[in-house]
Amino acid sequence: MSDVTAPGDLAGLLDVATTVLDEAVPEFLGGLGAPSAHSKGGTDFATELDLALERRITRDLVARTGIEVHGEEFGGPDPSRGAVWLLDPIDGTFNYSTGLPLTAMLLALVVDGEPVIGLTWLPGQDQRFAAHQGGPLLIDGRPAPDLGAGTLHSSAIGYVSYYVDQGGMFPGAERARVQGEITRRHARIRMHGSTGTDMAYVAAGKLAGAVSYGRHPWDHAAGVALVRAAGGLATDIHGRPWTVSTPSLVAAAPGVHAELLDVIAAGEWPPPQTLAFGPQDSSQYPTERHDK
Repeated sequence: MSDVTAPGDLAGLLDVATTVLDEAVPEFLGGLGAPSAHSKGGTDFATELDLALERRITRDLVARTGIEVHGEEFGGPDPSRGAVWLLDPIDGTFNYSTGLPLTAMLLALVVDGEPVIGLTWLPGQDQRFAAHQGGPLLIDGRPAPDLGAGTLHSSAIGYVSYYVDQGGMFPGAERARVQGEITRRHARIRMHGSTGTDMAYVAAGKLAGAVSYGRHPWDHAAGVALVRAAGGLATDIHGRPWTVSTPSLVAAAPGVHAELLDVIAAGEWPPPQTLAFGPQDSSQYPTERHDK
């Protein structure tokens, strides 16, 4: 395999990935409203379509690109080493299962843990967001303008749902404090139930920023590539540049990103942590039960 970071290779791989996702859209839409079929612990679950779509997209990507896939449902190779596709076949599974159209297919190519290609398909909205490193953000195949600087005041911010009494790395009480402070700065909170949707809308300028406390890189990698291509910033809550080993994601337009980090930093959080993948393992990252 050639150096996939070369611009020509990235553009070609993005074209292939676009075709693969487009071909999966009818199956995705045909299953909208599918019930829970597989419990993943707590209130988290997968539908039969999660599994079927991951199998299909994985098979097609490997056959057409020769690059292995790490998916939400079946795991895969260590995405912090070499070139690996990261796949979430249905982001916003609760929305999908109840028939709400705010749900996405997320696909990213990461090289040594850094996103170099990102695709977020919103089939229920008939919208496609894509980018590769060094290229523009594409919305439905057309280049989009770069993000301008902004402020929290009068902006809309995407925020994940959560259980206020939950503990762990990102306690519910701190999440609630951050939400409250964002509104005190006269910004509006939006909870869509799909991290991928939030990040795509940040890249497109529909949201000024978004905060996710999830630990799963397949939820974040595509959105990071999109936001960076649009001229935005993507870090963890401590301001470290996002990689697959970085839990949490703060993505926003310039100016807004700094304000969000200021709001978050005023709280009490555990020290920054770095995640490590084991082979064929996606289960070591406990799901934040109310993030989807």
